Amino acid sequence: MKLRIWTALLLFGIAQSGWGQTNGNTSRGSEETTAPEPSANSYTVLGATAEQEVLVRAQTRVMQPEVLPLRIIFVPHWKYIDTTRTFRLHVPAGYTSAMFTHLPSRTVFIDNDHHLSDDTLGYWLAHELGHLAANSASESDADKAAREFRKRLNRSVPKR
Repeated sequence: MKLRIWTALLLFGIAQSGWGQTNGNTSRGSEETTAPEPSANSYTVLGATAEQEVLVRAQTRVMQPEVLPLRIIFVPHWKYIDTTRTFRLHVPAGYTSAMFTHLPSRTVFIDNDHHLSDDTLGYWLAHELGHLAANSASESDADKAAREFRKRLNRSVPKR
């Protein structure tokens, strides 16, 4: 029985290696086949509604952070909780978290079910961008960096 399982795994592994797509160019290592480097000026927003994406991009543009995230991911609450456990996020007692930043991957995770208003989204996004700017998991370092981002946001909001 074990021999059959290993034989099947070996055959599937060999067959799968030949399933890749090609463009007809058989040479390897050409400039056309290498993946482009991610741009320092771009990031991906995933899981957001069109309105959320427009708002996040506009607020990020106004804040002008020196270090942009690579990804901003809106996830449902259950996935947010699962992701915080996976990354072993430490939230101080008595606090809740609507979003967090995973520094090594430069990814901001946002709890889509937390019902953030436009103003609070910008406020907390500034904090998460502060983590990236300070390159620190420290909340106080992120708050210090976020002050300037929040000032820029407040200056851009028309007075009512």
